[in-house]
This record gives sequence, C-alpha cells and structure tokens, in this order.
Amino acid sequence: MKVLLSEEQVRAGVQELARRIEDYYRDKPLTMVGVLIGSIVLLADLIRQISIPLRVELVQARRYWGQARRPGPLAVDLEVLAAAVRGRHVLLVDDIFDTGQTIAELIPMLDELGPASVRTAVLLRKQGRSQVDFQPDFVAFDIPDVFVVGYGLDYNDMYRNLPYVAALEPEELAG
Repeated sequence: MKVLLSEEQVRAGVQELARRIEDYYRDKPLTMVGVLIGSIVLLADLIRQISIPLRVELVQARRYWGQARRPGPLAVDLEVLAAAVRGRHVLLVDDIFDTGQTIAELIPMLDELGPASVRTAVLLRKQGRSQVDFQPDFVAFDIPDVFVVGYGLDYNDMYRNLPYVAALEPEELAG
C-alpha cells in the first residue's frame, strides 16, 4: 500500500473544501446529501467545519458489492429525501468521482424531488476515468488512476477507517 495523501494533507484539503462550500452556500437553505457508505467520513468532517445552518441526509447508492471492482447497476432509494430537499439547495457529497456514473444518475433523481439546485462535492477526482459530460462542483483532490482506499473508501469492506488515502498494489487487489 502506498500513501497518496497523508492524514495532514487530507485534513487540510477537507478544511479548504468546507470553506469553499460555506462561502458558496451562505444565505441559502442547504441540505447536504451523503452517498453511503463511502462519503460518511467526509460528510462527518465537512458538517463539523461548516458553520452555516444545514440539513443532513443520506442516500444509499451502490455500484460495487463485496469484492467487485467493476460497477454493477445503481441501487437507490430516494423516497425519504423528498421532504428534505424540496425547495432547498442540495449538495450531493461523495467520496470519489471515478467514472462519474453514480453522480450522473443521482442528479436527475434528485432533480425530480424539486430542489432549488443540485451541486456535487467529492474528496477525490480520479484523472482520466470520467465517462460523463460534467465534473463535480467542489473537489478536494485530483488523483491518478489507481485503486484507492482509506478515509471512507474501501476494498472488500476493509480500509475505510484509515485516516489517509492510499493506493493498493496489484498484489493486494488480487487476494
């Protein structure tokens, strides 16, 4: 495992991300929607650093199950979000922007619930992997095209608890 972003780098990047989000949403009714499970660490740190009033919601949206490294169909339940997002500015928070397909599918689903706006924030944007026609609005770090873990990101339900972001070596992905 090779550390890409140290704990200190992650902390500083998240603080800067929180500052930019707070500046943008000042005087706007904000609902932050975390994409489970990977965003939970980022979401928790962001809401502790943002001092403007906000609501927090979660959406379960998964493409990867178990040891899978290839995406499957997106599974989402948005019913509980309707009241929390209608007429409010929504910030969809995710751990990583890889191909972008998860966020690209979630945005129109959220739009159907009647928010004032929908924007996106991610901890990591993987270079050279996007398969969609847009980029996240708020990004903490750009990273190379490697399989990363830590700070909420996992491989086979392991490594989410690491306080830094690391790339797994090919032999670590094989077993």
